[in-house]
Amino acid sequence: MTEPLRYGLVGAGMMGGEHMRNLAIIPGSRVVALSDPDAGSRAASARLAQDLFGAAPAVFEDHRALLRGGLVDALVIASPNDTHAAILADVFAAPRALPVIVEKPVCTRIEDCAPLAAAAAAHRAPVWVAMEYRYMPPVAALRAHVAGGDVGRLRMLSIREHRYPFLAKVGDWNRFARRTGGTLVEKCCHFFDLMRLIAQDEPVRVYASGAADVNHRDERYDGAVPDILDNAYVVVDFRSGIRAMLDLCMFADGAYWQEIIAATGDGGRVECFIPGPARFWPGGAERVAEIELSPRAAKRPERRPVHVDEAVLKLGDHHGSTYFQHLGFRRAVLDGGAIDVTMEDGLRAVAVGLAAEQSVRERRVVAVDGWRLDA
Repeated sequence: MTEPLRYGLVGAGMMGGEHMRNLAIIPGSRVVALSDPDAGSRAASARLAQDLFGAAPAVFEDHRALLRGGLVDALVIASPNDTHAAILADVFAAPRALPVIVEKPVCTRIEDCAPLAAAAAAHRAPVWVAMEYRYMPPVAALRAHVAGGDVGRLRMLSIREHRYPFLAKVGDWNRFARRTGGTLVEKCCHFFDLMRLIAQDEPVRVYASGAADVNHRDERYDGAVPDILDNAYVVVDFRSGIRAMLDLCMFADGAYWQEIIAATGDGGRVECFIPGPARFWPGGAERVAEIELSPRAAKRPERRPVHVDEAVLKLGDHHGSTYFQHLGFRRAVLDGGAIDVTMEDGLRAVAVGLAAEQSVRERRVVAVDGWRLDA
């Protein structure tokens, strides 16, 4: 695991910086090249790479020039959502098959799903979709309790995220659904991925109610008001009868717990509590996650902290998960380890998000079959 691995970063914005900071503490990992069409992002990320890795990276305006350079052993794609499909098409068409980890959502349109699935299946190197929430230690602990039978047969799953609004991004690309896929794709494909993973089942129906009520109402971009949702409820029915629900609010800046996830079965309940990023909390203090197990036969629940190394927590906004995700990706690249989050996983999560966005617009239930939605 200490073998040198040279990374190229496609998309050098906020999330690109988080990837670099995490790679910098993994022995043998270096970012040696980066590309971004924005000059300011290129310059800022080049300075960060110099500071983290002790050498200036090769810098490109276009990702295709980075691919032609032959400088890297693996790629991290952290560009805006609506660019992922086209960038992946170029990666898959390149003469050298590079391992790639691509940020969520892997695409923003349902028509991109089938071509991406076919191209990824033919690619001769690992393709990993970045679903950081899987790797949060409190979520991993909850998953272990469910898989170990501690709640009996799972029947209900709920995920609540109450958090701060979308941050400002270069070019304000995250203000409109045409570029993000919509909030329930951009933000929430993480949660639909978790639902599938915890339930070990596939969704068949989605019903959602949501709106843009509070955030960005006073913003204008070429005269247009942002259309991204800032609150929603989403209900997902699974093939086996398991039901899952997402409760999303993006104007709940002061919530102590950013995410609360509860899995309830016929034998008990397990719940995890995840704080938000320290930089958005008064005083910038890190807070400890917690997990609570409540077997039906027990007189009282068992609640305990879930500790994460504070040095890892400070590397990004995803409760240490980006670090653990990169360890897994590195094993897949160097040692032939399992690809935890496949292209199919990423596409199925996008499909549920797109179904939820359609349900909000049309005020009806939308059927889901893989990445096929009813008309």
